[in-house]
Amino acid sequence: MALQSTPKPLPLLLSLSLLASAFSDPDPLQDFCVADLDSAAGTNGFPCKPLAAVTSDDFFFDGLSTEGDTGNVIGSSVASANVLTFPALNTLGLSMNRVDVAPGGLNPPHSHPRASELILVVEGRLLVGFVGSAGNRFFSKVLGPGENFVVPKGLVHFQYNVGEVKAVAVTAFDSQLPGVVVAAPTLFGATPPIPDEVLAKAFQVDQKTVAMIKSKFER
Repeated sequence: MALQSTPKPLPLLLSLSLLASAFSDPDPLQDFCVADLDSAAGTNGFPCKPLAAVTSDDFFFDGLSTEGDTGNVIGSSVASANVLTFPALNTLGLSMNRVDVAPGGLNPPHSHPRASELILVVEGRLLVGFVGSAGNRFFSKVLGPGENFVVPKGLVHFQYNVGEVKAVAVTAFDSQLPGVVVAAPTLFGATPPIPDEVLAKAFQVDQKTVAMIKSKFER
């Protein structure tokens, strides 16, 4: 009587490997794909500008060289180098911001749904921090020039100037378009508005308080 051989697990492992790869971002199939912003964006980026129309200027961007205007109610300004402002980043999976924060100013609590963030302070002193999803633990550090702090993808975080002079930071993202959800205007300035009773119950305040906060974010 012939002995039955034990089935080899290779087909299953191969299937799992292929399944996993299907949920990963594909590597670019070309050196670059400068975005054609006149065309509609696809699922993961913009169509490529015709190669013959690409010049060296497409790979240059000076939008982060200008000092930001911090003369606003929160005392901060953010300039972005992402695929919408710097089309050469299309398909490359990275972008940057410049953050200017006046003394006592705040880059308010927000999150980036599509990217982790690496913060580098260039000038001044910033308290940076984020809240994790496990037990709402708050992680923070005061950073000076040349120091880094990393914020994992999707977590709420902020930068607050605790120094006596203006602070400047450069932030890097692992996405060409990380997206941003700023907590306060998202909740209190949504269109159409989130019902007052929902926000009152969530924040454990009365509806009069909710209405007062909403008035700060009216467009």
